[in-house]
Amino acid sequence: MNKKIGLKEAISIGIGGMVGGGIFAVLGLAVSLAKGGTPIAFLWAGLLALITSYSYVKLSLNYPDRGGTVKFINQGFGKSVFSGAMNNLLWVSYIIMLSLYASAFGAYAPNLWQITHDKSINFHIYASAIIVLATAINYYSIAVVGKIESYAVVIKLIILIGFIGIGAYGLMGNPNIEQLAVTNWEPFIHLFAGGMVIFVAYEGFELIANAAPDIANPSRNIPRAYYTSVIFVIVLYFIIALVTVGSLPFQNIADAQDYVLAEAAKPMLGQVGFTIITIAALISTFSAINASLYGGSRVNYEIAEDDELPHHFLAKFWNHPIGLLITSIATLILVNVLKLESISTAGSIGFLLIFGIVNLVGFRLAEDTGSYKFIPLIGFVLCMTALVVLIQQQYRTNLLGILVSFVIIASCFVMEYLFKRSESSRN
Repeated sequence: MNKKIGLKEAISIGIGGMVGGGIFAVLGLAVSLAKGGTPIAFLWAGLLALITSYSYVKLSLNYPDRGGTVKFINQGFGKSVFSGAMNNLLWVSYIIMLSLYASAFGAYAPNLWQITHDKSINFHIYASAIIVLATAINYYSIAVVGKIESYAVVIKLIILIGFIGIGAYGLMGNPNIEQLAVTNWEPFIHLFAGGMVIFVAYEGFELIANAAPDIANPSRNIPRAYYTSVIFVIVLYFIIALVTVGSLPFQNIADAQDYVLAEAAKPMLGQVGFTIITIAALISTFSAINASLYGGSRVNYEIAEDDELPHHFLAKFWNHPIGLLITSIATLILVNVLKLESISTAGSIGFLLIFGIVNLVGFRLAEDTGSYKFIPLIGFVLCMTALVVLIQQQYRTNLLGILVSFVIIASCFVMEYLFKRSESSRN
């Protein structure tokens, strides 16, 4: 229990948190929105994550706590209705991310084994089954969850880096490489909006904050862990997007939107490559669901412990916080009701808002944390600008995703207000 986390392990937490199911779930969606400019869309989203990581570095160094983002928001705004609503939104955003990962699993799995002849039924069976399995593993042993994640990080990175190496070689002489030309880019505003829709692919670096109290030599290792993991993933996603758009015609990408990374391996490695990437996707999404279920239940527990949710959420079910079961059930409902783009949009809106607030906390506490005020201020302005652009762009094509996001955010505020009011009336 007293063993400290080294730099390599801290970097692994950040990379593992980001390179989960996100890239497998949203790559096809990114191409549909940005076309030849998809690498630039990933770059926009990555730069926003990198700027935000500065606030996380300073806050993690000065307020190390296993509550991570929950504690930072409370530190900046006190235990108010606003901070409680934001923290509840963080928990809901975990549920949305779980739905995204389960959607990716449900899309890739039938490529290996079709249970029925109906594509939609296969999706729902696989997406639901993986949530149930991951929930069972979380109840069985947290140690097993940790082992799955540690092995999965290595496996998926080896396969993705192999995909990049072989794919880059396969681009030579491939006529589809012309799709990357500037003439095939969507307008700037569409590239920016596309980057924000897929911003969820970078969600995960903030998990380093939860490990901050256990990181050895924090003044040296915490900044290195954040910056190294985010920059590594930016480069990884950028090259994956280059290889994918340069390997397949846009029509093929559209036809295989839900499992496009596997399809992109076909020109170089044929059916074998398709199968290998499919297996990597299943491993990645499964490990991400495992880890996020645990993280989501912990966030729920922390919020209740801080009196921002009823203390009923501190109750245990089979020796685990009741939040684990609630998170699992909510994920099952969401993944079977909403489509991928709506889930991705809702997740990106949630995390853009949360990261914007964390940047605002970084700005407000700059003197206490020894920060340059202008960096978190830029992060806050960019997050809010990105939020407005995303809402405006998706309003035309994905009204349901926007409505779901607004209902979720409003519900977080209403429930927190009613809870605080009931608490004050009792006192």
